[in-house]
Amino acid sequence: MKEPEAPSSLPIEDHGIIGDLHTAALVGMDGAIDFLCAPRFDSPSIFARILDQEKGGAFALYPDIPEPRRKQLYLPDTNILLTRFLSSDGIAEISDFMTIGPREPNGRQTLVRRAKAVHGHIRFRMRCAPRFDYGRVGPRIEIVDGGAVLRPSQGKGPVLRLHTEQEVREEDGAVVAEFELEGDAATAIVLEILDGDATPEASADPRYVTRTFKKTADYWRDWTARSAYQGRWREMVHRSALTLKLLSYRPEGSIVAAPTFGLPETLGGSRNWDYRFTWIRDASFTLYALIRLGLIEEAGDFMNWIRRRCMEMKESGALQIMYGIDGRTDLTEETLDHLAGYRGSSPVRIGNGAYDHIQLDIYGELMDSIYLYDKFGERVAHDFWNEVVGMVDWVCENWQRPDTGIWEVRGGPQEFLHSRVMSWVAVDRGIRLANKRSLPYPEREWKEARNRIYRDIFENFWHAEREVFTQVRGGSALDASALLMPLVRFISPTDPRWLSTLRAIEAELMDDSLVYRYREEGAASDGLEGIEGTFSMCSFWFTECVSRAGDPAKARFLFDKTLGYANHLGLYAEELGIGGEHLGNFPQALTHIALISAAFEIDRRLDETAG
Repeated sequence: MKEPEAPSSLPIEDHGIIGDLHTAALVGMDGAIDFLCAPRFDSPSIFARILDQEKGGAFALYPDIPEPRRKQLYLPDTNILLTRFLSSDGIAEISDFMTIGPREPNGRQTLVRRAKAVHGHIRFRMRCAPRFDYGRVGPRIEIVDGGAVLRPSQGKGPVLRLHTEQEVREEDGAVVAEFELEGDAATAIVLEILDGDATPEASADPRYVTRTFKKTADYWRDWTARSAYQGRWREMVHRSALTLKLLSYRPEGSIVAAPTFGLPETLGGSRNWDYRFTWIRDASFTLYALIRLGLIEEAGDFMNWIRRRCMEMKESGALQIMYGIDGRTDLTEETLDHLAGYRGSSPVRIGNGAYDHIQLDIYGELMDSIYLYDKFGERVAHDFWNEVVGMVDWVCENWQRPDTGIWEVRGGPQEFLHSRVMSWVAVDRGIRLANKRSLPYPEREWKEARNRIYRDIFENFWHAEREVFTQVRGGSALDASALLMPLVRFISPTDPRWLSTLRAIEAELMDDSLVYRYREEGAASDGLEGIEGTFSMCSFWFTECVSRAGDPAKARFLFDKTLGYANHLGLYAEELGIGGEHLGNFPQALTHIALISAAFEIDRRLDETAG
């Protein structure tokens, strides 16, 4: 009988995520870790098989069982992942987690993999094949007592120390092993990631594995227990919260938009971006979601990161739309032409060429977060308020400028509805905060600017014939970002103009419960070829709008249907393709933020109607 092989080219959605608040790894249902950048989210990849089966590198661990049924699940209220393989020959289980606790890793991080024979006599295979520097550098391997040491064969990079009780050997640029387990027996394989001259501390000793397992599980359960949410869909809301927590970079308080790069928005297309950075927009929305969950500490960490960016702000008062997780400003984009890309989708990009775009909406999202944090967290400090005043002054002077918009179009700047609405939000929240705290500000200038923006939107973005708010000034196309208009309280959710826009979005941008961000025909050009899928965050925005418009029963129906498109673990990529496949970087913060917000709103409205 032919020996089974570990499957390759798994769909994006056939993965779970584990992490340690410094980086994150994707674990496939085949038992392979096929994406990991280390030691940080934005470091070069060590494993990237999801982007290139031959050159990317992977850490495979799987049972030698012909055609098993596979299941993945998280231990409740944790980010500890179990992958099970079931067949008539027996049941095998792999547990995966990255150790985490109250301390920083001090130059070392640990990924623990535990193989177990639940039933039967199971033969396992292990193959650890790192490819450093985005697949450009192979490993130099040294077999040592209790495992192996793997270093980049050239240049700099982290050192990997593999700890295992099993006998290992070097084979074709990898450390491999085969071993057998039976009768509830288990063994651990521990990969320690050493930065610089740090010395190994981990081991495959069962006591070490048990201790770190308990410490990690306790950390995640204690964190989840702090959530104030007790409503419907609690498990999905908390899974989204746990995912957002995994996307945070603890040393700085920043939050990445997604832990991956290069996963395509269109199969075979060129929309393959690097999301391992902190967008002001995404992180501000994350802060909003954390505040709603009662997780004020994390919101405070991000606000401190924002304060530092504001203190470094250009003299003009302008912010970049995104930064490195450590606050760096140069995110120059380049292509990795040696990588084939996920299912042939190339080029694979690192860095992000949109970092120097002008996107006026970020100021509204940021000011809304500052306003909410002042209300529920910590009052704004004097020096920070001075920076905020400079930022709002800049918005008052620049709100009419064309920009690249929320979708970061590369077809040239235009005047976008969403940017105009969020400029209004920036000024409005500045006024509200100043009045609430009796803070000094140029009252007349700000109020005049707020009124001018408001009138401009109704005069230049309202299409009287179609009875809709349009994507761009003077245009006719719809854009799903308009769904944020009532959510940020620019317009009443029951205003006749808004309701007619909502009906048009449902008729033109919606398939079943899924919403496209816009239709390519007639919309602002993004300068790229290819057909997009539906955007999951837009789908959740729509359900929230329906609930606010007074129909929570319909909103619940649509929300439940949209939940059904999550992967088996409750995770979402950025988009869904025509067959329901997940597309884009994974998992994406904005989608999980929108899920949390919609769940809060619909749950509250249902309680009101039931009462």
